[in-house]
Amino acid sequence: MEIKIQKLNQEQLKKMGVFDWPIWEKEVSRFDWHYDNTEECYLLEGCVIAETKEGGSVSFAKGDFVTFPKGLSCTWDIKEAVKKHYNFK
Repeated sequence: MEIKIQKLNQEQLKKMGVFDWPIWEKEVSRFDWHYDNTEECYLLEGCVIAETKEGGSVSFAKGDFVTFPKGLSCTWDIKEAVKKHYNFK
């Protein structure tokens, strides 16, 4: 399973309704997470390394639009406090 990272412009984000999605914030930390549903998120602040058993690790930060597939298990290693809009599909 692959974590997808995209750079979307403000118009694309507005069209998708991203700025109406809830906001989640988390301090620098490390924790395991499993996705029961697909999650899309847009980082307003922060820097994260997500480590997966299948695909190694990926990093994403402020300005990235990230999609986590349903069924994915990973470890979040938050390097800089995160603030993101998120949506479960």
